Amino acid sequence: MPNSTVELSTGRASYLIGGRRVRVSDLVNAGLLAAGTRLTFPRRRSGQEYTGFVTADGKIELPNGRKFRTPSKAAAAATGRGPYDGWTAWQLPDGTLLDALRQELLDAAAEPLSGEAVPDDSSAARHAWLKDARRQADASAPITLTVRNLLAWWGVSRRGYLVSEQVATELANHGLSTVPDFAAVGLDDQITLTGPPVNTEDDQETATGDELLSGRLMVGVTSGEPEETRPESAPLAAVPPPTPSVDKKSEDEDEPIQGQTVGNLRSALGGVTSVKSSASFEEAFTKMRLNGYSQLPVLNGTRSLQGAVTWESMALARYTDAGAPFARAVVRAHAVSYADHLIDVLPHLEQFGFVLVKNQTNEIAGIVTIADVAVEYGATARPFLLIGDLDRQLRRIISEGLDLADVIALCDADGRRGLTSFGHLSFGDYQRVLSNQEQWDKLGWPLDRKSFTDCLNELREVRNELMHFNDKDKAGDAAIPKLRNMIELLREHGG
Repeated sequence: MPNSTVELSTGRASYLIGGRRVRVSDLVNAGLLAAGTRLTFPRRRSGQEYTGFVTADGKIELPNGRKFRTPSKAAAAATGRGPYDGWTAWQLPDGTLLDALRQELLDAAAEPLSGEAVPDDSSAARHAWLKDARRQADASAPITLTVRNLLAWWGVSRRGYLVSEQVATELANHGLSTVPDFAAVGLDDQITLTGPPVNTEDDQETATGDELLSGRLMVGVTSGEPEETRPESAPLAAVPPPTPSVDKKSEDEDEPIQGQTVGNLRSALGGVTSVKSSASFEEAFTKMRLNGYSQLPVLNGTRSLQGAVTWESMALARYTDAGAPFARAVVRAHAVSYADHLIDVLPHLEQFGFVLVKNQTNEIAGIVTIADVAVEYGATARPFLLIGDLDRQLRRIISEGLDLADVIALCDADGRRGLTSFGHLSFGDYQRVLSNQEQWDKLGWPLDRKSFTDCLNELREVRNELMHFNDKDKAGDAAIPKLRNMIELLREHGG
């Protein structure tokens, strides 16, 4: 390992601990990894060894001249197989893993340089906790906790896109992932923090597709990196500015749309009552009656799905043959992964009326019915309807009580947006107008402007989560009373 003091730019703690994933170029820029260093990827079982060299711009170049920004892509390209966790695959001549250099970089980021501001306590504490979680995972004693408790380390209670991305990034920088994926299950479901695979070679290559899907590849947070998409000839991007706090989100900032997964439904991983294929009609009837079920899975093992019985299938079997064996009542059942998007599962629900849910180890761990989905979408629809009503009330009040020219001057002073009517206003415009003391006074309301606009800002954030379908954890539900109170207040004072 190079004997060098790690030099990092101002604000590096926020950039590394709360920003993007660490790259090989970061190690080079910090003086931890010298250009020209020979890296090896040894294969103990096969006796093969693959080589690569660190380039001046922080990539890994293979002997055939191909260059890769990420260690995982370089490892897969070198062997023609994979996938691999490149950080624990490539090592320096002295045997030091790239993963160890990455950890040294993160440790340096957690400690301020002379004259630099000390990182906030929460970031430092989180860094120490993640280091300990990795240590325990490597010692085969991984930490298990609820998603809710995981999020608490980031000081949040909900999983919007920004929150999930930051959590995923910091976990990955420490070589950690969650099983099951923390973003694909409920807040109170248990997850385990796991480290990179112990062996990055043959056991991954000989694993079946189902085994890979049931393990790390199904998990949204991995210790690998996103695929390289920047052309090789493009210049390296400058280090981005520190990432803003995850709960500060500009209304107009673009972000990916993320949908609900099957695992986000409460019943998805809540366990399942079943019978074996050797069961009797009486056993199935009794279990369904006692639990109020309309269907019952038939399992000969947690991973051996035989089908299901329903009231209809049992009645039909007995109607056609009073002495029919129980197997005659077993009908086809469909199983899906907890990580599947809910929208993709709807056709199967329409066909079967229910689906069984497999967890990260392909065990049947729950059941989702049409009724469960109806409740889910019904709950989601309520805040949508209230947000729409709030939007209409705010536009009506501003259009009836204020002058359009004044509103345009506040919201589109340079004319770039081309605002010509009240109908063009966004929710952010409503907030901007009502935060202006002069415009507020024109309304003549006996209300406190700051309290009103603070509440409006909270509702704007809820609206943004809903409109991007990022409200996995039902902030909209919690906001329903506040939405109703705001709408009632607007009706009362807005005429």
